[in-house]
Amino acid sequence: MSRKKSEITKLDGDTPAQRLLALLEVIADKDQFFTLQSLVDETGLPKPTLHRMLQQLEGSGMLQREADSRHYSKGSRLRRLAENLLLNDTVHGARHAVLSQLVDDIGESCNITALSGGEVLYLDRVETSEALRFYLHPGSRVPVHCSASGKLFLAQMSPAQRQRLLGEIPLKPFTRNTLTDLDALEAEIETVRQNGYAFDDEEFLPGLLCIAVLAPSPKGRSNLGIAVQAPIMRMTREKALECLPALQRAAKAIAAIDQQAMPQGDSLAGSEA
Repeated sequence: MSRKKSEITKLDGDTPAQRLLALLEVIADKDQFFTLQSLVDETGLPKPTLHRMLQQLEGSGMLQREADSRHYSKGSRLRRLAENLLLNDTVHGARHAVLSQLVDDIGESCNITALSGGEVLYLDRVETSEALRFYLHPGSRVPVHCSASGKLFLAQMSPAQRQRLLGEIPLKPFTRNTLTDLDALEAEIETVRQNGYAFDDEEFLPGLLCIAVLAPSPKGRSNLGIAVQAPIMRMTREKALECLPALQRAAKAIAAIDQQAMPQGDSLAGSEA
């Protein structure tokens, strides 16, 4: 039976390669065999298009046909890819361990972020065990102008770079505390540059306070932010500042993990730059 339109899984991507990867994500989520028609029903794509995509994945070993020739399952190459990712992703495991320890030390949710275009991307997050919390999962994106990490990333830019970025991004008011005036935001960024840390004081979500620092980089500019977030009933600016030493220790530990993961030639090139 065909799915309803509201249940269609859209394959996002601007290129054929991106759509092929999106199809692999759909397939990786399955725990049973599937057919060409079932994928047509699930994605809404034309049957000839999906047939061609499945042929490419089968030819590369990512998929395999079952004995009846109608059903497909995950191929040996796709399983090897998943196994190798889990076996060799020690950087993520080490970072996550540092983040988990930080949550144990502080008692509030913590995350690792990076600048992605004009947004802040959550690379990893560990939630507090407290009943009241704001849930933001890894992969979430938040606006650069009203997040603590975002202000730190902006503070590293030259005035021309910052103006170019902020000139194209609508400074949307998410709360009454959101800075939507460029001059006020510039003044805040200057304070962030001097302090070496940044606050999000209910600027993105009402009732949420955040403090963030950057993981130091031998190249100068960093694209890793470490932040702690908590409801204002448990966290004030003063209490957040008490978390700063633990936050900075975690940032240094994560920076050391990343430096150790760099190929030796890249590390040398970075130190000479």
